[in-house]
Amino acid sequence: MQSFHHRLLLLLSVLIALAPFCQAQLRESGTGAPGPVKAQHLTAELISDAGTIAPGGRSRVALALTLEPGWHVYWVYAGDSGEPPQVQWSVPSGFSIGPMQYPAPSRLPLGPLMDYGYEGTAVFPFNVSTSPQAPLGNADLKAHVRWLVCREVCVPGKAYLGLNLNVIPQASSETNKLIDAAVGAEPVKVPTAVKIGVTATRDTLMLNVVTGKKEISAEYYPLDDDSIRNAADQKIEPIADGIRLVTERADISDMLPKELKGVLKLSDGRSYMLDVPVGSATAHSGAGDERGLLLAVVLAFAGGIILNLMPCVFPVLFLKALALVGRAGESRTRQRAHGMAYTAGILCSFWLIVGALLTLRALGKQAGWGFQLQSPGFVVAMTCLLFFMALSLAGMFDLGLTWTSAGDDLARKGGYFGSFFTGVLATVVATPCTAPLMGAAIGFALSQNALVTFAVFTSLAFGLALPYFALTFVPGWASKLPRPGRWMETLKQFTSVPLFLTVVWLIWIYGRLSGSTTGDSTDHVARLLVGLLILAIGGWILGRWPARRWGYIAVAVTAAAALAFPLVTAQPDRLRWSPFSNAALEEAQSQGKPVFVDFTAAWCLSCQVNEKAVLQDRVVEQELLRRHYVLLRADWTRYDPEITSELSRVGRSGVPTYVIISGPWERATHVLPELLTRGVVLDAIRQAGIQQNSQMPAPLPGGKTGS
Repeated sequence: MQSFHHRLLLLLSVLIALAPFCQAQLRESGTGAPGPVKAQHLTAELISDAGTIAPGGRSRVALALTLEPGWHVYWVYAGDSGEPPQVQWSVPSGFSIGPMQYPAPSRLPLGPLMDYGYEGTAVFPFNVSTSPQAPLGNADLKAHVRWLVCREVCVPGKAYLGLNLNVIPQASSETNKLIDAAVGAEPVKVPTAVKIGVTATRDTLMLNVVTGKKEISAEYYPLDDDSIRNAADQKIEPIADGIRLVTERADISDMLPKELKGVLKLSDGRSYMLDVPVGSATAHSGAGDERGLLLAVVLAFAGGIILNLMPCVFPVLFLKALALVGRAGESRTRQRAHGMAYTAGILCSFWLIVGALLTLRALGKQAGWGFQLQSPGFVVAMTCLLFFMALSLAGMFDLGLTWTSAGDDLARKGGYFGSFFTGVLATVVATPCTAPLMGAAIGFALSQNALVTFAVFTSLAFGLALPYFALTFVPGWASKLPRPGRWMETLKQFTSVPLFLTVVWLIWIYGRLSGSTTGDSTDHVARLLVGLLILAIGGWILGRWPARRWGYIAVAVTAAAALAFPLVTAQPDRLRWSPFSNAALEEAQSQGKPVFVDFTAAWCLSCQVNEKAVLQDRVVEQELLRRHYVLLRADWTRYDPEITSELSRVGRSGVPTYVIISGPWERATHVLPELLTRGVVLDAIRQAGIQQNSQMPAPLPGGKTGS
């Protein structure tokens, strides 16, 4: 207790000694007088056009922030972190000031994240107007200004600025070049001569911009969090009369956006405010529509044929071809009937997909080809199905030549059903793939009316069905197939390889889906792998005891467990961070535990990079757990005097800051660099442990330590 009082008195002494500095942190720079004010890493000033305004007239003023090299402030939408400057005006009676205006920003990358803002000199204009009754003479305008200035660290600041405007009968028409440039860089409404269309898939967003001339550059800046991934590359393709921009959609939402709101910056600094519906298409003439429909149908048909060669589909097609070899003795009529049944299965499946797409469209939602893969449950089911099929093909157990056949009895009594459902399966496994030529056709179909959509997807279905249909309908081709033999079993086992590769791809898709909703996909992917292991046990039972009723029951149970296990929500195994406070710090020190303090803020880009790349690293987490660290997170998103005081104590004035405090007998601190790596953190932890052990007082009787 005496030791605790000593430490408390020491803490109070430190806080009292730092009180003037803490007050300085709270005090605004500047006194409200006209002229520039120097603050940390920038100079702030209020400027005007000519310094004059007439009663009942209009003029312009602006906040000008001149930044040190490498430092930046933020746009109205800051991106992955940050916040824009804020101005609170105090003006004489008869004056009114409009909202803050923002020139088009620049992209400011840092690690895996992206901010939007300004470097150099940032100018934010305001429109000023006066009433006709405004008295002549000098008028003092005052402004309380707040900002966040960042480089590797982020430092908030504020100032009290002033500006004199002379109210005279006839105001000067002179303008300020800085304000002119800022106003000229502001986004404007899209002119009627400029056409902008937006299309989206599950993963990408594409802007087609027609300006009447070839553009050489384009950048898109969103005004929300869920339209694009800020840090993704924006790929541009200049065209004869404009430009095309393609970037990645954000992982937050699986549904396609209904509209796109943001700013598009083109060559020569031109920028436009966008509020464009996604998927809208420019109207064409009737002849153009016919040519577009015909081209889409042809491309879809060709894409369907090529789709047979994709790893998703080829094993199914090959198994069906092997089954045809096995029926070489059947009549040509029966072989053709199998081909028609297979084609019917594909057509019916595609028509169901079109019906689902049109239903979603009617409900106000949008979906694209392969939209089933937006559902984690569907991905798990497909992964388990294809994995089970691959195990059978590899020789673990035997389900016959086709997955969809129900054994020899069904093949003899109703073999056409087997062919029909093989076509269904081919469609199901085809939807994850997009063969060459298919993309343009599907994109066109999904933006047209129901009849056009139906025609394009039907053509795609016929293309997918064509190879096997032609094989069964032309006897000469069937006779040239190799004779059945042992090579069939070898090739059947070989076809398990692309199926296993498809399973790997579906696992990756599942990881992306689960990571977009939880932020970490590792646990979910591990659960899916355990589910596949359970399924493999079921396959082993089926191979070890074939044709046993209890074996089929065991397989059904393991299959149900395999499907359910990945979908059970698991709590991520993460370290527990507690909010920082002096009381929490004192409690940890009184227990003799080392403390890791993370000074961070939601607007700090470097903080987010360090947290995701280093502090959430498994090795770092395990080392902190092993050494029994108390983890305190000092969230400085909003100003906190206690956190500000602690930052000052360790010689810092902004975030990110990382401090290791070791030992209960004194506040021995180890301040880490702003940009972290795994090695930097691990070395600091170990050095702090060595220092703690070397300075620890000798133990007293009873296991206590001396003060």
